[in-house]
Amino acid sequence: MSGFIQHTPGYRKNYKLPLEKRLTSLGIIFFFLCLTQVYGQEDGSILWDSSHRLSWTDFKSPPPANSRIAATTASGIAYQFSALEQAGKMEVDCSIQAYFYPEASWYRPEVATDNILSHEQLHFDISELYARKMRTRVQGYTFSSNVKAEMRKIYSEILKELREFQSRYDEETNYSRAVEKQVEWNVMIAKALNKTSG
Repeated sequence: MSGFIQHTPGYRKNYKLPLEKRLTSLGIIFFFLCLTQVYGQEDGSILWDSSHRLSWTDFKSPPPANSRIAATTASGIAYQFSALEQAGKMEVDCSIQAYFYPEASWYRPEVATDNILSHEQLHFDISELYARKMRTRVQGYTFSSNVKAEMRKIYSEILKELREFQSRYDEETNYSRAVEKQVEWNVMIAKALNKTSG
């Protein structure tokens, strides 16, 4: 899981998992064929797909005792790349995907509503939007022989931007309770996804 967790509604804890936990959770796998790096997703993760909408059955983790938060979405970006130097130029092939992590996502049935589920879906959609932003950035980048460090830098920048955007989303929509703002965000993200290639 390359990211952070969104809690809705109530106050929001949005944090990056410690590196040790992310490495363990993700099971980052290294394949060396030329120079190949694979940053994998957890088993059971859900790849973002425009035809798949989240349902409460996708939220597999039990809610913490005494939590007043209605739901938590864990989503993020995973990438893999391979690089080969040819004629003094680095050829980089990269795959970047957005994932939802059911085993780290939960909800409280007694307070969960369709509006909250829609809010959580948009967190996942925003992760996909930033996966596309990362793809665009990687496609336009001229890599040196230090591909691994350069990819990590791009990835770190994207994750920082993604966390800030997710925070802004929760603040402006008041965790789904500001209905008009929620509708505005739904439209804005749908338009942004339609403008970019999947």
